[in-house]
Amino acid sequence: MYCVKGFVSGRVQGVGFRYFVRRQADTQQLSGYAKNLADGRVGFLLQGEKTAVQLVLEQIRRGPSYANVIDVEVEEIEASDIENRFLTL
Repeated sequence: MYCVKGFVSGRVQGVGFRYFVRRQADTQQLSGYAKNLADGRVGFLLQGEKTAVQLVLEQIRRGPSYANVIDVEVEEIEASDIENRFLTL
């Protein structure tokens, strides 16, 4: 099990970014979450097979059409006992 935590900066709130991440994660059968942060970024956690996580990270770097991704910070963390689904918070 591979797990990463990250933050996306740019125009990523109010453009469906969290739901975009959820669709990508669901397609790859990942668990985790995407949530809006008070500072305007979107935080996320992705957990699953490493190649699937990497595919979703590529999509996050592109973002949905209405978003403007400026930066994506990612760090590998230990896998955790989270629900076996993806949540938008």
